[in-house]
Amino acid sequence: MIKILKMDKFRREDILPEPPEQAEISNSVKKVLADVKERGDEALKYYTKLFDKVDVDNLIADAADIEKGAKTAEPEFIEALEKAAANIYKFHEKQKQHGFVIQDEKGIITGQRVIPLKTVGIYVPGGTARYPSTVLMNCIPAKIAGVENIIITTPPDKSGNVPSQILAAAYVAGATCIVKAGGAQAVAALAYGTETIPKADKIVGPGNAYVAEAKKQVQGLVDTDMIAGPSEILVVADDKNDPNVTAFDLLSQAEHDRMATAVLVTNSDEFAQKVSESLEKIIPTLPRKEIARASIDNNGKIIVTSSIEKAIEASNEIAPEHLELCIDNPFDYLSMVRNAGSVFMGRNCPEALGDYFAGPNHTLPTSGTARFSSPLSVEDFVKKSAYTYYTAEALDRACKSVVTIAEEEGLYAHGRSVSYRCELRKKG
Repeated sequence: MIKILKMDKFRREDILPEPPEQAEISNSVKKVLADVKERGDEALKYYTKLFDKVDVDNLIADAADIEKGAKTAEPEFIEALEKAAANIYKFHEKQKQHGFVIQDEKGIITGQRVIPLKTVGIYVPGGTARYPSTVLMNCIPAKIAGVENIIITTPPDKSGNVPSQILAAAYVAGATCIVKAGGAQAVAALAYGTETIPKADKIVGPGNAYVAEAKKQVQGLVDTDMIAGPSEILVVADDKNDPNVTAFDLLSQAEHDRMATAVLVTNSDEFAQKVSESLEKIIPTLPRKEIARASIDNNGKIIVTSSIEKAIEASNEIAPEHLELCIDNPFDYLSMVRNAGSVFMGRNCPEALGDYFAGPNHTLPTSGTARFSSPLSVEDFVKKSAYTYYTAEALDRACKSVVTIAEEEGLYAHGRSVSYRCELRKKG
């Protein structure tokens, strides 16, 4: 049963569970990464057999395979994916960045270029569920950014093929190819490259603890997005909400995995009790009831505060991945929200809209990192490069200032690299 707490002072560590010990996971991942680096495709096939119990002969599903597989999907599913993709495109197009040029002074040009990454690896989880929505949410911003090669990697199904849902989403999103592998071994293949898989410039996408640890260990060799932890939802709700609706919202994340966290913050003791009772009625009816039960019992919380303002204070301390404001006039409270990955406004905006359809990205900061990090965006798939041009006359004007700063830093050759040029011209 979910725990009910009454409080008006908040510390994240008093509400949410401590992250699990990572030492054993870290050591296991280190060995897998080293083996894939050394043996390439052979190791990738070995670990797919070991962990997923699947023999894979051909590791790659290319564009032709993706198109062929997508044609087997139900038309209704393809239509839903296309509608979601249109919303995702519309939202992320607004994030496109452009370079700039500054020519304020005679003989001086400075500027910045925005350059798409060439090859990006996108991890799409498998295991207990399939996530075509993750394909859309990760591929489409990369496509908008101008990434040339978008490589999905995902665990194969029991027949050694890419699941049809993933093929359909990859087709709609315009992925280059799909690697039939998951886990730390897939991250290794993207980070180091193999005989058949090109090395990626960046790896994005959510995964389990092993995938997160692998991304952490290869960071620096390649870029990665956030190190995602278990899924989280925090619902701020008053007693005008239907308790069953609120319970379903909490369970929409609790059913992800046993480590997921679902928190309700309300200003009503009576509503808190009703939601707790609704959870107990609904959980036994869910197909993933064992997972939801473990999540709610171990990590779930209902916090009763004295006001909605205090409820938002609690949310800011927790910094949840998903925040629902199920209250009247939610826009009146939005400016109070400082820490949240994505905010769902009002009583008719369940978090599942954001997971699948609305447009904003569902790859979000977890584990309190919404205090300082942001959702996945087009910006994650570009790099920036500055450039500078000076004429001889402009360099002469800057010479004294550059030399003065260089000498104060004790870097003589820095200053002389400027002043010597100017002296040569004067001797001329």
